[in-house]
Amino acid sequence: MTDATLTPAARGPRRILAVFNPTAGGSRRARFERVIAALRAQGCAVTVQHTTARGDAEAIARALPPGTYDVIAAAGGDGTVNEIANGLTAPDCALGVIPLGTANVLAREIGLRLAPEPIARALAEGPVCPVRMGRANGRRFVMMAGIGFDANVVHGVSLSLKRRIGPLAYVWQAAKEALGGDFAPLRVTIDGRTHQATSAVICNGRMYGGPFVAAPAAALADDQFHVVLMPGRGWFSVLRYGLALVLGRLPMLRDVTIVAGRDIVAAGADGQPVQADGDIITQTPVHITLDPHPLKLVYPA
Repeated sequence: MTDATLTPAARGPRRILAVFNPTAGGSRRARFERVIAALRAQGCAVTVQHTTARGDAEAIARALPPGTYDVIAAAGGDGTVNEIANGLTAPDCALGVIPLGTANVLAREIGLRLAPEPIARALAEGPVCPVRMGRANGRRFVMMAGIGFDANVVHGVSLSLKRRIGPLAYVWQAAKEALGGDFAPLRVTIDGRTHQATSAVICNGRMYGGPFVAAPAAALADDQFHVVLMPGRGWFSVLRYGLALVLGRLPMLRDVTIVAGRDIVAAGADGQPVQADGDIITQTPVHITLDPHPLKLVYPA
């Protein structure tokens, strides 16, 4: 992010709508309540709206009349961020983040610390920057879309297990997929040139899965994706890719290719799941392009 991309913060205390899932408990609820208290202490006019089911956050954002709020804050994980990004149409409202999820990839991408005080400071005072989003078969995504191994993991992970053990649920499901997955071949066409892979991650930013860097050159403000292509099959390839990702060396593997591009078509066995921002949103064949409408995003102060 450069100074040239920043837009002025709203004058006076910001009007903030926080969209929160009340089923979040324990430390997540406590963090949310501390953020809200800090915002109100800074003079912000804060409204809290609860969700009760998947899709509620998107509907709330879509129904937002122009001129009512300066910021709509996604109080949840990257799935909540994705819903609001898909629903938000008010041109004068920016998306903010109160990270309460498992991975919080967008928060990590923009350098937002997970403590209540810096979260509140960002929402109240942070600069607003236009960022580019992707669109997969018509559905927007903010950080990434995945086809192949990672989408199969997201598709198969147990939600009840995820609630109990958090990120370890993905590790468990990844082990199951590594040992029993079919690793169907993919044809990934990037700006007219076709590549072969078994897994592809279309990155709109650097981060993946939380604190891990998958595409070092990707940036939210750019007008292109960075597509990470992995051709390996079986548990050994999964282990190599996973360890390399954790160690920050995934792009250095000899069989991993990263290709920049703006228009991506992934095909193979029809009906394979496609994940975006950590949720399944469509299936193959999938056409991925840049969304023509930038998203206003609140960055850390």
